[in-house]
Amino acid sequence: MIEQFAKENLHERLRRDRKALLWKLEGLSEYDVRRPLTASGTNLLGLVKHVAGVEARYFGEVFDRPSPEPLPRWQDHDGSDLWATEDETRDQIVGSYRRAWEHSDATINELPLDAPGHVPWWTEPYSHTNLFAVMVHVLGETNRHAGHADILREGVDGRTGLRPEHEMQIDEAARAAYHARIERAARSAASVEA
Repeated sequence: MIEQFAKENLHERLRRDRKALLWKLEGLSEYDVRRPLTASGTNLLGLVKHVAGVEARYFGEVFDRPSPEPLPRWQDHDGSDLWATEDETRDQIVGSYRRAWEHSDATINELPLDAPGHVPWWTEPYSHTNLFAVMVHVLGETNRHAGHADILREGVDGRTGLRPEHEMQIDEAARAAYHARIERAARSAASVEA
């Protein structure tokens, strides 16, 4: 009984975080979803592309259920999974992510939590694993990158939140006052340290 609860709970959280990640693209221009928003080049569409590949690999190769879509070899990883080329459209990347969901969901639905898997890019003894450990890992990856996307989106246009229905109306004056309060506390603490 607890196994089924755990599986359903992890799967539902994964579905929630997938949607949150995609929501961060909504309403933005092609430029804003693609442009580098950090010194390392992190961008919104690149996060989606990266997480699509993560899901395809972990719920595919690890359980000998290869992705129906071609994936670059891990050894060829050159960072190109972290940004969209001029030839790749938003629809292509989002579509690839949604197809990865379908493939991942089929793996999750068809296998028990203790189904054995092998992650060749993990070190021994961790490379021999199971569906439960992979679900936790992929949920962590998805959640982490959805958090990155949340911060990036806030920097683009101020929008925040897990889902549109949870987004609070932004009171710009209150936000500015809150920001100023935190800034004052930081400056005060820094002056004490000096």
